[in-house]
Amino acid sequence: MKLAEHYGHKPVEELPMLFQRILSNSTLDWFRRQKTYSALFSTLSDFESGTEDEDFNLLESLVTDQGGEQSESAETQTERAQTLLSIEEEILRLPPRQREAFLMRYWEDMDVAETAAAMGCSQGSVKTHCSRAVQALGNALKGKGIRL
Repeated sequence: MKLAEHYGHKPVEELPMLFQRILSNSTLDWFRRQKTYSALFSTLSDFESGTEDEDFNLLESLVTDQGGEQSESAETQTERAQTLLSIEEEILRLPPRQREAFLMRYWEDMDVAETAAAMGCSQGSVKTHCSRAVQALGNALKGKGIRL
């Protein structure tokens, strides 16, 4: 819709390139909105285990054997936040196509065929982009002393 609304006057030769840019920007905007939404609103179902145990109770899972509440130290929370921030920064430093493939495959959990269709490229290209993104992220994080 954005292509038709805003770029209908452009020559036909420029439309595929404009469409790719609109798609890429829309994808990044969606991920940013999801990140903000997740940071602001988390539901208790996010904490449920993947098992089919219908008797799961979040409050019971937070109680330790000693009967106290399970909590992390401020240092651990700060380290985790800094690690996540470093990962996000490194993802943003990836080339656009690698970032797009990486986010679709590993964040959105799309398979190779779905990612290839969404990106308008071959499955081999998706695998290559993902492999390079993982390698670049791994090297960058190792350089910062982060081991996952």
